[in-house]
Amino acid sequence: MSVEITLRQLRYFAAAAETGQFSMAAAQLFVSQSAITNAIGLLEDRLGARLFERRPHGVALTAEGERFYQHARHILDSVRDALHSPRVAEGRLSGSVHIAASYTVLGYFLPPLFARFRAAYPDVDFDLHDMARLDIEANVLDGRMELGVVILSNMEAPERFGHHVLMRSRRQLWAAADHPVLASPYPSLEDIAAHPYILLTIDGGEESNRRFWLDKGIEPNVAFRTNVMEAVRGMVAHGFGVTILSDMVYRPWSLEGKKIEARPILDAVPHMEVGLIWNRDATLSEPAEALREFLIQACGS
Repeated sequence: MSVEITLRQLRYFAAAAETGQFSMAAAQLFVSQSAITNAIGLLEDRLGARLFERRPHGVALTAEGERFYQHARHILDSVRDALHSPRVAEGRLSGSVHIAASYTVLGYFLPPLFARFRAAYPDVDFDLHDMARLDIEANVLDGRMELGVVILSNMEAPERFGHHVLMRSRRQLWAAADHPVLASPYPSLEDIAAHPYILLTIDGGEESNRRFWLDKGIEPNVAFRTNVMEAVRGMVAHGFGVTILSDMVYRPWSLEGKKIEARPILDAVPHMEVGLIWNRDATLSEPAEALREFLIQACGS
């Protein structure tokens, strides 16, 4: 007999895929771990394929799991949009939104959200600009940009703006699959500092790294600085060093197909926060207000 797939099972599966741990997914959704395990088991039975590789410290998607995750995420996002997208009172909304975003946000966060917004508002155009965070702040304050999407946790004084956190992404250790630092299930910053460190400098990465290392009074052994994400991925995957970066930009493979493991860190390392900023003294245009509300609703924040 065919077993139907439910939205609840898809939510449980997506949470496990995004957290990398059944226990963390259960805590996030306020359910028991057995509820997550049972939902995944039913999905695997229905699909006739393994969705996760079970590992000593969590789970990782298989190739089939990654393919199914893309479909599941699309279904869940579509349902959320249908329920929560802002309503336009009369007629079709049209016009332009003047918005700026930084490199990391443009590359790893905004494109699927913009695609969903465009599906709801096909007559709204994006006047989209790629800028460094400080330039985004200046342009939002002087009115040249209506909205900015930035790594909010890197800002010095977000209270100068209207602002809203859209997403929090935990930072973890990245290392080659056979790297000795992975011998510990929860490496500390002190453990990590014993190895060459690959430092990503784009989007305020150097400043944000410096903060959590200084809080512990530890200096990382920086062997290489770069503003190119794929350079970091390649150097780490080939064992030239380790790094600490957020889950938002994590991919388990380098361009050359070398494996990268992500591992929780024993010490408290602050999450990266992506957020919206706008001039609190200005009135947003109707398209900009619709986009602001859409992003807040779509991110569930």
